[in-house]
Parts: sequence; structure tokens; C-alpha cells
Amino acid sequence: MLTSPFIRFDLFVTDARHDGTMAGVAFTRQVGNLPAEVTSFVGRRHEMAAVKQLMSTSRLVTLTGVGGVGKTRLALRVAVERHRAFDAVWLVDLTELNDPSLISQTVAAVVGLRDQPACSPTDALGEFFGSQRALLVLDNCEHLIDSCAVLTDALLRAAPTLQILATSRQSLRISGESIVMILPLCVPDPDSPMTEGYEPCEAVDLFAQRAAAVLPGFVIDEHSHDTVIRLCRRLDGLPLAIELAAVRLRAFSLGDIVRQLDDRFRWLTGGSRASLPRQRTLHALVDWSYQLLTPGERTLWERISLFPGHFDLDAVESVCAYGDIEPRDVVDLLDDLVDKSLLLREERDGRVRYRMLETLRQFCHDKLGGPDERRTLSRRHRDWYGRLAERAAADWFGPEQAAWFARLKLEHSNIRAALDFCLREPGEAESGLRMAIALQRPFWLANSFYDEGRQWLDRLLRALADPTAPRAQGLYMNARLAIMQGDTAAALPMLRESLTLAKQINDPHSLAFATGLSGMALLFEGHPEKAAPLLRDALERHTARGDQIGITMASIFLGLTLHELGDNDGADALCEECLARSMDLGESWYCAWALTWLALDLWTRGQTTRAASLARESLRRSRRYDDRPNIALNVELLAWSATLDGDHERGARLLGAAKTIAGTMVVSGLQTKSHIQQHDRCTAMLLHSLGDTAFTKAHERGSRLTLPRAVEDALRERASTSVQEPERERTPSPLTRRESEIAELIAKGMSNKDIAATLVIAQRTAEAHVEHILTKLGFSSRTQIAVWFTTQTTVEQE
Repeated sequence: MLTSPFIRFDLFVTDARHDGTMAGVAFTRQVGNLPAEVTSFVGRRHEMAAVKQLMSTSRLVTLTGVGGVGKTRLALRVAVERHRAFDAVWLVDLTELNDPSLISQTVAAVVGLRDQPACSPTDALGEFFGSQRALLVLDNCEHLIDSCAVLTDALLRAAPTLQILATSRQSLRISGESIVMILPLCVPDPDSPMTEGYEPCEAVDLFAQRAAAVLPGFVIDEHSHDTVIRLCRRLDGLPLAIELAAVRLRAFSLGDIVRQLDDRFRWLTGGSRASLPRQRTLHALVDWSYQLLTPGERTLWERISLFPGHFDLDAVESVCAYGDIEPRDVVDLLDDLVDKSLLLREERDGRVRYRMLETLRQFCHDKLGGPDERRTLSRRHRDWYGRLAERAAADWFGPEQAAWFARLKLEHSNIRAALDFCLREPGEAESGLRMAIALQRPFWLANSFYDEGRQWLDRLLRALADPTAPRAQGLYMNARLAIMQGDTAAALPMLRESLTLAKQINDPHSLAFATGLSGMALLFEGHPEKAAPLLRDALERHTARGDQIGITMASIFLGLTLHELGDNDGADALCEECLARSMDLGESWYCAWALTWLALDLWTRGQTTRAASLARESLRRSRRYDDRPNIALNVELLAWSATLDGDHERGARLLGAAKTIAGTMVVSGLQTKSHIQQHDRCTAMLLHSLGDTAFTKAHERGSRLTLPRAVEDALRERASTSVQEPERERTPSPLTRRESEIAELIAKGMSNKDIAATLVIAQRTAEAHVEHILTKLGFSSRTQIAVWFTTQTTVEQE
């Protein structure tokens, strides 16, 4: 939008001096000096709305953000769109001003005030702005922050109708200031696959428009789409960086530009000649911020560059606080770096995290000291995340399980960096192997990171061939991940080596687990008769050592083995013991697996209603951990349930969803013979009822469902089959004798406290039993238990 040309009016305002004489303040009045836009304005709809909203209630709004993020451009666009609300709108660019004592004179010169010996420039400005409704845009305040704060405070007090819109890499920190943090332009989620359909986003749109200006006819098509997204991700969505990259299209291809981004500070140069020198290259822009930091801020900022992704306060204190930085200094220094827009503060899963844009991180990493300094930092970083992994492993089988799952998932990039250091640095392989071992359950298994876990363990085991306990553990844990992928051919040799080594060095821990996993591998290879004795042996060894995780795991898979061998009562008893143990300890991940195998056993025995209820409960638990294999198994079982209920289209849809969820993890490797038979039986029933075409269409619809939608669909119960009243069927009670006693006491109206006193057990134990009963029966209230017990008793008496 073009602004009006400058309009000048010579005015003379008189003012009374303290001595009674009059002093004149002469100035030239203009309606403003906003420059015309020469390029299109892209995006920022939400930020524009936020700034305008704040301007309706606050007289000072400061736009903060990292250099090159577009603060100035946004401020000017807001000023242009709001100019009719003011008598005049003034832009004062402070970029080239280095003397803080000249700020008032600079503003006065812009608005047309001539020097007057009778009063100070600040007083003259207060009088000037007090005579009109004006908007003052103070641009680039960061290097003069204290003087800008003093002037702004004085002007707002002197001129009640004045509004100020400031841009700065840090806030002014004066009373009445409202702050809007301007983040980089949105880019596609780095965790989402690039093959998904094109969705408009601000960073991509900006690149497309600037590229078309440089290279007429340029458009983003199916061939260039992924490359542009990759480029925008690498540039953190920074508008200046994106514009500099677009300029390079005059001589280079998109692929060339992306390949050169590892040296972005050398490559991304050559901006507009009309731009200030510090805005023509990324390096100059970031260096401008760096030079404004205190020595302590520089040191911490450089050290933080070691973190490859986001991180928390505890990590910074542990890794970066040494030498000339004390742990007590970290909080204030972090706060200063956030305030200066050099760190981003984010909240993830209820935890405050910090993140540095990759462009800034690369700059700081280049500033970091020599090899010794980098090695010290990397070792401190590895030590911190190694201790974190060990704590997670120690607390995994208990009530903190979900918290550790969420915590470690946030640390994925830091875990990778720590393990990579152990492989690169001589003499650190054993520390890396111990860390990878600690991560097996709370990270590799819980997140279904099977392939990545195997890659790290493969590399670490090659680097550490000595016959040690960590090697024996690493071998059986690597085999466990292979089994989860259905790769028993790779697992069995590792298990044999682990067993041999465990016996050689007398390591009972590895011997027990390697024995049990050997049985597990044979089970999924279709040899339950060979698996059973190994799993029994493992269970005895774990029991002798009191290893609760080992006991639970061996019990679950021994129960599944007994199911395959036709010993359903033995299978149910073991799964129920696992459920009770997990509930007593507040654990949920193994509990979900026990529920799954128990549901599969009940299904094959004809107790389909209870089986579906248990599958839903397992699905609710496993989705908390994004446990894809277990989710897939339960979604499939609920597809069988829908098919049996006559909801054939939904049954086919859920079969398709289950197949997609399993994805590349080869979950079929976790399917037993009876499971495969049931799958084939369900598919045949659906093909018969729907026909090939309808079945294929429904199956494909299910395969396209997102994971949350698929789980939501699977958990939905038809009104006719939801648990309203227990079925009146002559089937054996699924409850143990103790649980039947508790159900009877619930039917009599007793509370958990009353039950505990009657049976002389702890109240927590009584509560665990009640939860177990609810899970087994698929109920959600004690009233349902009471109705079920009364009905069950009546049926047995008939």
C-alpha cells in the first residue's frame, strides 16, 4: 500500500516557562513517513490479529523475536492498516544509531522538530505528541535497549494519546508493556512424512513468491514440493533466510541450494543492495545479536549449541555450568537469552523446554572452543543423559512409567547425540552400550523404535567385543528388538551367544533373560512345545532373583505358549497373575500386553464379549505409549468383534486400519497360529458377506485412517452390544477365588476400606483387586460388579 507524500505544516506552540516568560517550540507537522511496500506481505494473520488486539488495550506493544524473523515488516504492515486511527504514524529506524544519548534527537529529527535551546528534546517530543493522536514505530531497539526504555516511558507519561509500537530482540521491560513474540514462519512438521499431500504454509508460500520474482514462471509442483519443504525446514522458517535462498535461484537449482545449506552462512549472501549490511547475509545478522551479549551470555549460548534439539533447565545446569558459569547463574542467563530472542521457550507435555533455531545453533557451534572444550561438553552431555536413562530404567516398572515414557520421548535427539559421541570418542563404547541397554524398555520398546535400537546396539556391540556383562545384556536386548520385528533368524544367533557368554562369566541376569527370549523366539516361529520348557526355566530363574520385570515378561509369554498348547486354564492363570502384579505396582505397559493375550485366549474359547472388553482396556492403555504393535493387535481383535456383531463394513475397515498401524514393524511376527487362523476366518466371513468390491473399499478406507481416528473407531461400541447388563450365560467365572470374595462383598455394599478390614489385607491391595475385577469384566463401576455377581449367582442356582 502506498502512503501519502509528506505534508508539512509550520506550527508555533507557546509554553510558559517557570520564570513566567514564554518559550516557543517550532516544528514541522507531517502525517507520517511510512514507506511503501515493494514486495508482497505473506502470512502472519494470527500475529496481526494479536498485535491489533493488544493495541486496543495497551499503549506500548513490543514485537520481539530473533533477527530476520520479520518484526519490522509486521510492524509496518500493522501501522499501515491502522493508520486511519491516528493523526500521524511515524517510523523511526534506530539500526544505524550507536550513541544512546542521541535517541531523542533522532526521533525529533524524524517527526520534524527543530532543535530548541529552551527545552530538552525529550520534553519537546512529549509536547509534540501530546498535541495529536499519534503512533510511533520504534524499530530495532535491541542495541539501545536501556535508552529506548527511558525515552518510551517518558513519552507515554507526557503524551496520553500517544501509542508506541516497538520492535526489538528483547523487551523494553517497562510498566504497561505488552509483548508479542514473533516466531519463524510455520513449516510442515519435521516428524510428518514428506509424501503427504501439499498443505499451504507460510514459509513455503514466501519462498514461492520470492522465487517467482527472481525466476519468472517458477511454481511449486509435485517434483519440487518436497525439496522446497526440506529447504524451509533447514532454514527454520526464517523469512530473511528464505528470501536469501530464493535469490540464489538466479544461478542454482533447488537441489544445489539444499545441498549447500550445511555452510549456510557462506552461501546465503547477496540480499538487496538497499538493505543494511547486517541484513545482507545471515552471518552478519546473527553476529549483530552476538555482539550485544555479555560475556556470560555468550559463553552459555555457545555451550547450549551442543544440544541438537530442545532441552530443559536441569540439562543446561548439569551440562553447561562449569568453569566461569556457576549453576546458580544459569536461570538468569537463560532468562536473558530468551528475552533477547536467542532461545525459544516452549511447553511440551507440561514441561518447559528451550530450543535454539538451527541457524543460530550453527553460528554458536562455530564459535565454541577447540577440540578439548567440545569433548568436555560432549562428555558432560553424555553423562547427563546416561544418568537419565538409568533412572528411567530403574523406575520403569512402577507408577512413574508414563512420566518416564513422555520424558524420554522428548529427549530423542539428545539421546542420539549422546550415543553418537560414545561411538566417535575412543574408550567410550562401553558407556554407550550401558546407556543403550538402560534405554531398551523405556525407550526402544515403549516407542516401538525397534530398527533404530537395533542399529545403535549393532554398532556398539561391534565396538565392544570383550566378554563382559554389558555385552551379554546388549546381545539379548538386541535380540528382543529383532523378535518384535519378526526377525527371529537374526535373534536366535544373538541369544545363543548371550547364553554362552552369560554362563562363561556367571551372569545370572543375562542367563535368565536370554533363556526366556529364546523361548519367545521359538513361540513366534511356531514351536510352542519347544518354547514352554525354556520359558518355565526363565520364570524360575527370575523368581529366584526377585526380578519383577523378568517374572512378568516370562509369565506373559509362557501364558501365551500354554494357550497355543491348549492349556487355557494355565494360560489364564499366568496372565491374571501378571495383571495383578502390574496393578499392584502401578505399571501399565506390561499390563496392556497381558490384557491383550488374555483377550485373545478368551476369544478363542468363545467368551467374545469379555474378550472385546479386555481388548478395549488394553487399547486405552497402549495408546498412552503409542505402542503400535499392541494397538494393532487390539484393533484387529475389535475388528473380529464388529464382524461377529454383524457390523461388517466396520469390521473390514478396522482390519485395514490394523494392517496400516502395524506398518513396517512386521507385527505379523507377533501373531500366533491361533491368531492367524482367526484373522483368516474373519476375512473369509467379511468377503462372503460384503463381496470382494465392498470389502476392498472398506479395507482401504480403514488403511487411510490416522492412528487417533482408527483407535477412536475401534473403541466405539454399538448400542446393542455395550455393557448395560451382564450376559446371562452359563460360563465359568473369570474371577479368581479371592476376586469372587471381593465381588461378593461389593455386592453387599462394602467400601474398599471395609473389604480390607474384613479380609485382613491392605486397602491398596483391595483397591488393586477391585480394579482388576473391573478390567476383567469390562465394567466401569462397582454397581455393575454387584449386578453381575447377583446375576451370576442366580444363573448358577437355576
